[in-house]
Amino acid sequence: MPEAMPYRPVVVIPVYNHPATIGTMVAAVRAHGLPCVLVDDGSEPGCAAVLDALAASGPDVTLVRLTVNQGKGGAMMAGLREALRRGHTHALQIDADGQHATADIPAFIALSKASPGAVICGTPVYDRSVPKGRLYGRYLTHVWVWINTLSLDIRDSMCGFRVYPLAPTVAAIDGARLGRRMDFDPEILVRLHWRGVPFVHQPTAVTYPQDGISHFRGLEDNVLISRMHARLFFGMLLRLPMLLWRKVAA
Repeated sequence: MPEAMPYRPVVVIPVYNHPATIGTMVAAVRAHGLPCVLVDDGSEPGCAAVLDALAASGPDVTLVRLTVNQGKGGAMMAGLREALRRGHTHALQIDADGQHATADIPAFIALSKASPGAVICGTPVYDRSVPKGRLYGRYLTHVWVWINTLSLDIRDSMCGFRVYPLAPTVAAIDGARLGRRMDFDPEILVRLHWRGVPFVHQPTAVTYPQDGISHFRGLEDNVLISRMHARLFFGMLLRLPMLLWRKVAA
């Protein structure tokens, strides 16, 4: 980000059928004095009506509507492009289901202001609510991310609580065909790492509500994530001289 450019953050929230929690999430964002972009990812009419009401409640809430569900990645890409179009420099991504600690938003923004060229990645601190299968599966993805970046720079690639510098992030989105579902979160971090974007980490509590709605599709999303890792591995091989030179020059 150029030195003279003012820091203008926004919160981007992808939403797919979370009518019970999205109002609380927007209220928390507003309490921290931040505007937000809600991306309706083809939600059912009940949730769509809630989002319409939130968008009509003030100029600090923008609604982007996707008529057909595209998945979390597709929704995030639409929201990030809209945030950049509106003149924002950074976007804080947070989930709509209430599992992330909105009280940590100021800490993420403070780190981003201090290191505006970096991605601020949430490092989850789990309680007993975390499903064991999801927890173990995350570690396999972490290992592949470490292989595909030849580094340990990205401690957690799956946490959806993070801050992106918008210019390099949208450039990475426009420069490759990224996964549009749950494979988006790890893939965009790997591609930003390949572009030389640094990473800063912020511990944050993550809770899985017992009555929460999860859109993670066990078989389908794991297949997509596995294909994504394989695709990135061959991309890493093509970039191997550059990645090795970067390690030597560091």
